[in-house]
Amino acid sequence: MTTVATTDLTDITDLTAITDPTLHDDPAALGERTASAVCCRHPSPAGPRHSGVGLTGVQGVHPFDGMTHGQMATLAREYLLAGHMIDRAGMPHLIGPWGREVMTEVAIDEWMGASPVYTRRMQLALGFTGTDVATMFKGMQLDVGAPPEFLDFRYTVHDADHGEFRLDHCGALMDVEPMGDDFVLAMCHTIEDPTFEATACASNPQARMAPVHRPPRSPAERHPHCHWTITIDHDAEPLAMPATAHHIASSLAASVVVEAVGTDTGDHWGRSDYTGDLDPDLRMEDFSSLALSVIAQEACVQAHLLVLSFQAAIAARYGTDAATDVCRRQFTGAAGLVAGRLVRAFGLQPGADGLARLLSLHPAFDRCRMWTGASPSPTVWCGRPLGHVTPWPKLPGPPGWGCWSTATPTRWPPSPANSTTVPT
Repeated sequence: MTTVATTDLTDITDLTAITDPTLHDDPAALGERTASAVCCRHPSPAGPRHSGVGLTGVQGVHPFDGMTHGQMATLAREYLLAGHMIDRAGMPHLIGPWGREVMTEVAIDEWMGASPVYTRRMQLALGFTGTDVATMFKGMQLDVGAPPEFLDFRYTVHDADHGEFRLDHCGALMDVEPMGDDFVLAMCHTIEDPTFEATACASNPQARMAPVHRPPRSPAERHPHCHWTITIDHDAEPLAMPATAHHIASSLAASVVVEAVGTDTGDHWGRSDYTGDLDPDLRMEDFSSLALSVIAQEACVQAHLLVLSFQAAIAARYGTDAATDVCRRQFTGAAGLVAGRLVRAFGLQPGADGLARLLSLHPAFDRCRMWTGASPSPTVWCGRPLGHVTPWPKLPGPPGWGCWSTATPTRWPPSPANSTTVPT
């Protein structure tokens, strides 16, 4: 087994690389600082590539091994959409007991806590750190908050400090519009204003976003669904990184190591990173299989960070027990939906082998590793951060979304104590 050449970075708990405005005019200094701010590993631009170590940190057969380039592109899209569905699955459990206003407040804290952290991770993973508008747009293209095809963002860069984007189609708006203007205003005004700026802070705290128009739509069929400008105002007071982002940055998920997995061969070499100009029509298929393995794993990390931030926002208001209850309900709502999409996308068949394959690919269990046991009883080996509370402590089996709490990152080898044999 040949291990892919990687760049080993340290931990993300130092967010000064994001928040220090004195670095933004010195790309070399910013690059050096951010290179020590996030823990990720990404493919080198050339050479033989294969790695048996991914998010699991366990030597063995990785779920991505043997997947075609097209399958990897599909998986990356599914993981980005899964992260979005996690958020959607949690919100009804806030609206029911506490109302729309509390749901709005929690959503703001949730996205402000997670997005600056995972945005910086993806930038470093694919080598497009910077402080300009194009860097921000690239991050948005690879964000669980804007999954491709469900949301159709169109980007225009005028220069390093000016750009605009529009949503030619917003699936989220299509879901929320039937609920009435109050919910549309909550999503498209109250939530978006602070969370857009928090995401921009990951690249430049002097960036400002302003709507040209946004819902509620008038006339009712107005297109595009919304239209925004972004300006980097060098005279503006730099925005402070949200306190919740510093909290989430101290989690295990924020500093987990991601490594490229698989092999690039044939006609599907593709981009090994996202350096260079913004591609407004970016498709997952444009990346190499190795780069897609990084994107997919980073999308899993984004989902975990989002759940941790969601949990923290609820716990701050109503206590740990209430947060745990909501997050278990959130997991129940999203996990099966994501599983069904994966079954359809990859043609998984009924039976033990199909179930084992599903568990190996499910983004909620991305610390699991499938080992090639004798069918029909394949074994799922999984690692979990012992001694740390998860959002779903009473659920049986392997840990799910949000399983990494605040602690020093580690790797977990498999042992009989944390393996599960899939029943026939």
